[in-house]
Amino acid sequence: MMRTSVASNGEIIVPGELTEQLGFRPGDSLDATIEAGKIILFPSLKVQHCGTIIDDPITGLPVIDFGPDAPILTHQAVQQMLAEFP
Repeated sequence: MMRTSVASNGEIIVPGELTEQLGFRPGDSLDATIEAGKIILFPSLKVQHCGTIIDDPITGLPVIDFGPDAPILTHQAVQQMLAEFP
């Protein structure tokens, strides 16, 4: 367990070790909810900008490129998207 605090303006710093493990980058959007008295944070899966279709340099297949600042798509994010899929 790691400890952090709430600043006077309400901001909470997520410890660097956790952000590294989860692949968060500065500026990433997070969604927050409360479950059983605990704050749950998870990456927002909303696309905030459009990508460009390019040819993958390794496979030669077309892929969507969102640039170097794009969030990393983790298996947890894929699981969440599939769980919310109609």
